[in-house]
Amino acid sequence: MRLASCVIKFFNEYLLHIKGCSPNTIKSYRDTLSLFLPFAAGYHRIKIESLKLEHLTTDLILDFLNQLESGRANTAKTRNHRLAVLKSFAKMVRFIYPEQQKLTGAILAIPQKRSQRKLIGFLYPQEIYKIFNMIRLTQKDGFRNYTLLHLLYDTGARATEIATLQLDYFDYENRTLAILGKGNRYRQLELLPKTAELVQQYIAKYRRSPNSFCKEILFVNQRGSALTRHGINRVCKKYLDQVLSSKRLTLMHPAHSFRHSCAVRMVSEGKPISEIKNRLGHSNVQSTMVYLQLDLNQKRQLQDDFIKFTRQHLVSDPKIDELIQWENKQDILEWLDSL
Repeated sequence: MRLASCVIKFFNEYLLHIKGCSPNTIKSYRDTLSLFLPFAAGYHRIKIESLKLEHLTTDLILDFLNQLESGRANTAKTRNHRLAVLKSFAKMVRFIYPEQQKLTGAILAIPQKRSQRKLIGFLYPQEIYKIFNMIRLTQKDGFRNYTLLHLLYDTGARATEIATLQLDYFDYENRTLAILGKGNRYRQLELLPKTAELVQQYIAKYRRSPNSFCKEILFVNQRGSALTRHGINRVCKKYLDQVLSSKRLTLMHPAHSFRHSCAVRMVSEGKPISEIKNRLGHSNVQSTMVYLQLDLNQKRQLQDDFIKFTRQHLVSDPKIDELIQWENKQDILEWLDSL
């Protein structure tokens, strides 16, 4: 049986229609097989078109995984992700071709590689304050960035989830926001009063005019296009670089550091693990449990600082007062110019 025909069936039928995977998942799986197929052809010294299902051996897959680490300097986490894609392919083969159970069973039995878990790169309350204070609202897109970082910190959403937000996902009256997460699953979150006010003001006064393809997108860039996850990470990195030391920066993933900070805030406030899981959009509670590994004394201090910050309302935000004064000043100058 030709391997190429199985790969086509994997993407056109299994992932898309049987499992209903998201476009991002399909792209990720595509990238894995784009690496694997040329390696498999070279391993057997044949053309890609000549590969057959029987060529998928555990030795081939293990050599491919080892080459990812040695030749491409991939981490164990990336290695495990590539293996998960190949196992998903094996599950499809087992489902459609039960007679290949021996081959697929051997692939599914390949264990994942254990790796050292990195420290959680979350931001301390004083760092959150400094980052928010570092944003100059009078600059272009200053208010957008201020709103964006507050939203990341409040919701704990991923950069991709923020990038795909649409205007009708936001309900100002009920202070709620719908987020489309992994696996095409929606979750609805209640926003802090300050965050809801910022989003409302951003939409009403500071959102740039979008192009015809992005009229419903919440966050747009200077060209009127949708702000991408890469753009969101650049915005976060810009302010993290100004506030954090080089040593602290090594622990941080720009946008994800706000996601971790949201989780730590909820832990410090004594929120149940199920609520934290639902807010972050985790499919497995084990992913959420990692945030519980904090020192209790540290939790109390974090709780005091976070509660003080989260209870702040927009009307008492000195940054907004500064922006209003600047706008009023601009109005006066324009009036003087008109005399």
